[in-house]
Amino acid sequence: MRVIFAGTPEFARVALERLLTAGFTVPLVLTQPDRPAGRGMKLQASPVKQCALQHGIAVAQPLSLRLDGKYPEDAAAAKAAIEAAQADVMVVAAYGLILPQWVLNTPRLGCLNIHASLLPRWRGAAPIHRAIEAGDAETGVTIMQMDAGLDTGDMLLLEKTAISPTDTTATLHDRLAQLGGRLIVEALEMAACGGLKPTPQPAEGVTYAHKIDKAESTIDWNQPAEVIARRVRAFDPFPGAATTLGADAIKVWSCEIDSCSRTLDAACGQIVFIDADSIGVACGAGSLLRLTVLQRAGGKRLPAADFLRGFPLAPGMVLGAAP
Repeated sequence: MRVIFAGTPEFARVALERLLTAGFTVPLVLTQPDRPAGRGMKLQASPVKQCALQHGIAVAQPLSLRLDGKYPEDAAAAKAAIEAAQADVMVVAAYGLILPQWVLNTPRLGCLNIHASLLPRWRGAAPIHRAIEAGDAETGVTIMQMDAGLDTGDMLLLEKTAISPTDTTATLHDRLAQLGGRLIVEALEMAACGGLKPTPQPAEGVTYAHKIDKAESTIDWNQPAEVIARRVRAFDPFPGAATTLGADAIKVWSCEIDSCSRTLDAACGQIVFIDADSIGVACGAGSLLRLTVLQRAGGKRLPAADFLRGFPLAPGMVLGAAP
């Protein structure tokens, strides 16, 4: 089976590697254009492009696939490459461009998407982050037949996985990437013998995983500790959960909910205690959060005890207050 692969980040690279290991022929890879990255802001190829080049696969990086859009020459070149590939199917994983109808119609078996949620819950750009932020007990991967809507196509394969109380977006991402790679291989093997059975998505339970905005990183200490703790895990590794002490910026990378309620005279964001391995901060609804891994601007992630050696804090100080 000939497979065009469209994807960009590490999540997609894992799937591409699995397809190649399984013996599928991949004549063409589509990925986002190289972007500036790192301290030097040098152009860097996406993980998918790097993988494709290592395997000697042709790469196309159009700015758009819309023939009537802002970059018609890019789209026309991509159309010629897609048609020349004579693929049976296109596999899409976190690509970053909307596929117009002509793309969906070109491969014999259409386009299959590897989506990191249990559709129809968490359609959209950030399903892993939003599942953790919402406190979902489980998530998974759905292999979907793509249509013109936003993650609205028929479901082909689905597998669940539990979200543990310590999962971050980073750890859950890695687990779902492996799951997605395995499922797409299974889906294509079933498609080769006509064994895939499409199931329409339920009308009930639709939610949208909106793209993560860096502005969301600011911790609101008026929220309950449970809500803040979920957001800390959801925003690891990006954009991180941030607070301030005066003019100093601090990121919180790990925390624990304390079983004891704070005293009534402690303001939200106030440091209530400091012990050997944590900093106790008062939160909304009379709750208390222990901060265990922190980072100051320009520094490294450090356990609380090490962080305090270079950034002294004391009970009574208030995090997030205006300087």
